[in-house]
Amino acid sequence: MYTIGQISDMFNIPISTLRYYDKEGLFPDIQRRSGIRIFSDREVEKLRMIECLKKTGMEIRDIREFMLWCQQGAETYEKRRDMLLRQKKAVEAEMERMSQVLDMIRYKCWYYDQAIQDGNEERLHSITLEDMPEDIRKAYENSF
Repeated sequence: MYTIGQISDMFNIPISTLRYYDKEGLFPDIQRRSGIRIFSDREVEKLRMIECLKKTGMEIRDIREFMLWCQQGAETYEKRRDMLLRQKKAVEAEMERMSQVLDMIRYKCWYYDQAIQDGNEERLHSITLEDMPEDIRKAYENSF
């Protein structure tokens, strides 16, 4: 059993956010002792899932729906799986986008390393893809 302060420290989440989650119905079975929220291992696991879904960009109302489905049992397995598959697709798309961003940064770091070595950008203005190292060319090509 954990206090809200311990959970806040454990997950690096503000206490106000945990209270908000509770107010939004994400911890419907949370126990209270003298008005103080007591988090069980079950709430800890719920919070892990909540934080995971939040990191995917899922809105609180959708997280609440997912958590409600979890309480409803086996008849919601397909709904839960389908929701997670949609989030998986969104995360994969974001990862691809970020891979392109990272590749542009890789290319630009190489570019400025070259400019620093040369003392200017003159040579780089006329460089062709064939003149670039293969890994830098691939990064450049993937960046758009």
